Amino acid sequence: MNTPDIIVGQMTIGNVVDILAENFGDNIGLEYHDLDIRKNFRQLREQFDDVAKGLMALGIAGGDKVAIWANNLPEWAYTQYGSARMGAVLVTVNTAYRSTELEYLLQQSDSTTLILTGGVRDADEYIKVLNKVCPMLKDSEPGKLDCDNLPFLKNIIYLGKEKIAGMYNWHDVLEMGKQVSDQELKDRSDSLNPDDAINMQYTSGTTGFPKGVMLSHTNLIGNALSMAECMNLTPDDAMCIPVPFFHCFGCVIGTLCCMVSGTTMAPVVSFTAVDVLKTVEASKCNALLGVPTMFIAELEEMDNNSYDTSSLRTGVMAGSPCPVEVMKRVIKDMGAGEITIVYGQTEASPGITQTRDRDSLELRTTTVGRALPNVEVKIVDPVYDKEMPIGEQGELCTRGYHVMKGYYKMPEATAKTIDKDNWLHTGDLAIMDENGYCKITGRIKDMIIRGGENIYPREIEEFLYTNPKVKDVQVVGIPDEKYGEEVAAFIQLKDSEKATDTEIIAFCRDQISYHKIPRYIFFVDEYPTTASGKIQKYKLRELATKSNLVK
Repeated sequence: MNTPDIIVGQMTIGNVVDILAENFGDNIGLEYHDLDIRKNFRQLREQFDDVAKGLMALGIAGGDKVAIWANNLPEWAYTQYGSARMGAVLVTVNTAYRSTELEYLLQQSDSTTLILTGGVRDADEYIKVLNKVCPMLKDSEPGKLDCDNLPFLKNIIYLGKEKIAGMYNWHDVLEMGKQVSDQELKDRSDSLNPDDAINMQYTSGTTGFPKGVMLSHTNLIGNALSMAECMNLTPDDAMCIPVPFFHCFGCVIGTLCCMVSGTTMAPVVSFTAVDVLKTVEASKCNALLGVPTMFIAELEEMDNNSYDTSSLRTGVMAGSPCPVEVMKRVIKDMGAGEITIVYGQTEASPGITQTRDRDSLELRTTTVGRALPNVEVKIVDPVYDKEMPIGEQGELCTRGYHVMKGYYKMPEATAKTIDKDNWLHTGDLAIMDENGYCKITGRIKDMIIRGGENIYPREIEEFLYTNPKVKDVQVVGIPDEKYGEEVAAFIQLKDSEKATDTEIIAFCRDQISYHKIPRYIFFVDEYPTTASGKIQKYKLRELATKSNLVK
C-alpha cells in the first residue's frame, strides 16, 4: 500500500491529518486493545476537530499554550492533534511531576489551559497537587481561574465524568465546541505556518531543571517522516506505543511516526510488560517502541509466559544506551529482526541518527546508526570546538531542519546550546566511522576522570553486560580524595542469581584496564528514573556518595 504524500516544510500537522482522512480514511488509525477503542482515520479527524473547536470556544488563540498532564489516554492523542489543528502550542507535562515542578512549568510556559486526569497512581493525586498550587481553584468558576502565581492560567479541563469544582469536564468542552463552525476552524487552520511552534517539551531533568523546548510543525513532521522511513512503516502496519506521550519518544517517534506513514497507533495507557505483550499479540503489531529497561522487562515476562510476537518486524529502542545483549534477544526472541536504534534528544525533535533495516547485526547492536536524511552530524573537540578526525572521540553536534526553535524565554541557554552557525551541541560524546555511523561513548558530564585518566562509563557497562549473571548495570563516577574520582557500578542481577563484589571485580581483572575496574559495587533491585524511563545517574552518584562503603 502506498504511504501518505507528505511534503516537509510546506505542511502543518493539521494538513497531515487531512491527507490521512482523505486518502486512508477507512484504515484503523487508533486502537486501544484494553479500552476496546478502534477509530479509523476519518473518525479520528472528526474527533480531533471536535477538540479543536472546543479549545476555540474557550477563547484559546493560535500560539496560546495548552498543557496536558495525563498518561497515554485516548484524550491525550485527541488533544495532540486537535490543538495542532487550531494552532495552540501543546505543553507536555511529565506524569511524575508534583507541586513545585507543576507550578514551575505552568508559570514558565505561560499556559492558559491545563488538561488533566485525576491521577496515575491514585484516582485524585493530580487534583490534590493542583489544589495545592492553586488553592483558590475550588472556589472559582470554570474558565475564570484567578491564580496570583499563575496569571495566564484560566481553564482547567478534567478528563473524567464527575464534576469537580473550578474545572470544566472534558465533555463540557466538546459540547461548547459545537458553537464553532467548520469554516471558523478551517480559517484558523489555514492561517497556521509550518514554522510556527506547535509543541513545547520540557527537558526531562536528568541533569538539571527543565527548559521548554519549542518545536515547530516542520521540526516534528520532518523528523517523524525520516524515522518512519527508516522503519519502513506503511499503512499496513501497526505500532505498539508503551512509552509516555508526554515525551518526544511517545508523541513523535510514536504517534506522529504513525500519522505520517498511515500506521495504526496501538498505545498502552501505562507501561507493564504484560500489557505491552498482550497489545502486540492482539493488535498484531509490526513495530514496538521502548527504552532498554522496558525491553528487559518484556523479555523476562516472555521467559515466564507465552506470547505471540511473530508479527513484530521493526521498532525503536532508544532513550538510554542500548545493551548489546538485550538488542540481540529482542531480535532473536521477540522476532523484531529490523529493530532500529535511534539516538537523539528533545532539542532535535528528537531524532538525529538511526540505524537502518539493512544494516548488519553488528552495526545495529554497536552503533546508533548514521544521520537521518537532510540532517548534518559532526564530532568536535568539546574544548576547542574543532572537528575531530574519523574515529576520534568528541562532542556530537547536529544541524538541520530538526533543530528546535529554541528554549522558551531562555535566550542565553539557547545561545549556549545552538552556536552562531546553527549547530546544536548535544553534550554527548561520540565516535564516527568512515561511513558516518556513530557510537555514543557517554555524556561530557558523565565522563569520569580518575587520576588524570578519562574513563567512559559506557565502555565498562558494555563489558559488565557480558557477565551471565548481570541483567543491567549503570556506571558512575564518585568523588575520591586520592584520584579525584573513582568508578562505581550499580548492578541488577538476573532473577535467582547471586554475586559478590569480589566476584565482579575478579570478572573484570585482566579483561579491562585496572583503572576502569569499579572500586565500588552496589547491587540494586531498581534504578531511579524519570517518568520517561531515563536512568538518573546523578541520583546514583548521590546514593554512592552517601553510602557507608565510600570512604
